[in-house]
Amino acid sequence: MLKQSDAIVLRTYPLREADLLVTLFTREEGKIRGVARSAKRSKRRFGGALEPLTRVRAYYDQKSGQELVRLDSCDVIESPLMHDVDYERTVALSYVAEVLDGLLPDHDANDAVFRLTLSVLPHLEAGSIWMPLTYFDLWMTRLMGLLPELGACIVCGEELNGSGRVFFHALADGLMCPQHKRLASSEMSLPSRQLAAEMFRSPVDAFAAEPWKRQRGADLRKFLAQCIERHIEGKLVTSIALARLD
Repeated sequence: MLKQSDAIVLRTYPLREADLLVTLFTREEGKIRGVARSAKRSKRRFGGALEPLTRVRAYYDQKSGQELVRLDSCDVIESPLMHDVDYERTVALSYVAEVLDGLLPDHDANDAVFRLTLSVLPHLEAGSIWMPLTYFDLWMTRLMGLLPELGACIVCGEELNGSGRVFFHALADGLMCPQHKRLASSEMSLPSRQLAAEMFRSPVDAFAAEPWKRQRGADLRKFLAQCIERHIEGKLVTSIALARLD
């Protein structure tokens, strides 16, 4: 009997002549991997449904003892291709998919992360990617238990809630006061720390009407990306592509 679940497509890889290996983030079972037989040929079963970050209704089954499921078909609920797509938006969508794939364990349902992703995706529009990316990274690190305490220096415990300077480093697990910052540390501005506090209090929709240039929250996004990369023990490929955007 086929299982079914609301799901978000994360990755697809060629497998043999006409098949695809698909990674899905399902609402019912978390991240799963499966084989879509003849997906390159079957427009009826998979036409347009396997693009990254497409929201689908997935139908699949899994035999006992097998790691990969058999993906029978997908019905498109919402597709990025329904809206304007430029290079900037493509990179942003790929970044979200890479972070989800890197952080989510297999077969571990996480409704909070699923809802976060659904709330952010509509705001990832052409020419307007930096606010939703900041919100996604902040909440993703928090929900996955990766976000360190932001209110105190990780070395001495001094409170950092005032207007004093605050620093972070790619190899450190939190923020540091000026006295204990490491060599080659980066500074996080007070506006960015205040922004993080605001985003913890409000839904992503609350920030949609504001003009949002790339510079806003850039230091916060760098800090959050470093938190993610320490956990996955590798560099986010799409983070490099984001850094190269004009």
